[in-house]
Amino acid sequence: MDLSANHLSGQIPEGIPDLLGLHSLDLSDNHLTGKIPADIGLLRSLESLDLSRNDLIGPIPTSLSSLDSLGHLNLSYNNLSGKIPFIDHLTTFNDPSIYVGNLNLCGSPLQKNCTSLVISRNEDEEEDEGGNDGMLWIYIGLVSGFLVGFWAVFGIILFNKMWRYAYFRFVDYLFDKVYVMVVVAISKFRRNLVKMKLRLMGALLATNN
Repeated sequence: MDLSANHLSGQIPEGIPDLLGLHSLDLSDNHLTGKIPADIGLLRSLESLDLSRNDLIGPIPTSLSSLDSLGHLNLSYNNLSGKIPFIDHLTTFNDPSIYVGNLNLCGSPLQKNCTSLVISRNEDEEEDEGGNDGMLWIYIGLVSGFLVGFWAVFGIILFNKMWRYAYFRFVDYLFDKVYVMVVVAISKFRRNLVKMKLRLMGALLATNN
């Protein structure tokens, strides 16, 4: 059964392992997602299996190792992960190109050691947790600083009458100063606008004469 390069999507049908007389299955070059069926090992007559160039995820089913009739296997360029079940009949497939393009696969026949992959994942998780903890402490520091600063000023104004009067006098002074600056700016703008109108009218009159 050859269904390659047909833009198929979704998961591999659960009924595939029921096709006990199937000798060849080619689903390559599609957009299949999800996991390889765990009971795919029921296809005892299968001689060729090509699931390459899809978006399959998860581990390679251990049941594949029981397909003694399997002579051709290609699982390359997916998103498969975990340790390759390099046991029983799968030990005859010692070509790394069968599994190439699956960045999270490890173990024989690939040169990637599963132990190093686990350590790398743990380090990434620790870095992520450390980064999150760092940001959390930054936020806590900012909030604490704001609260301390706010209550230091507000507490003095609230409980000290002299400071409270001084604070409100300062606020009134700032308000008056800003108000005067705005009024002066508006007056100056209006005067300049009147001058521009007069100049424009004079230029028009001179042109008409």
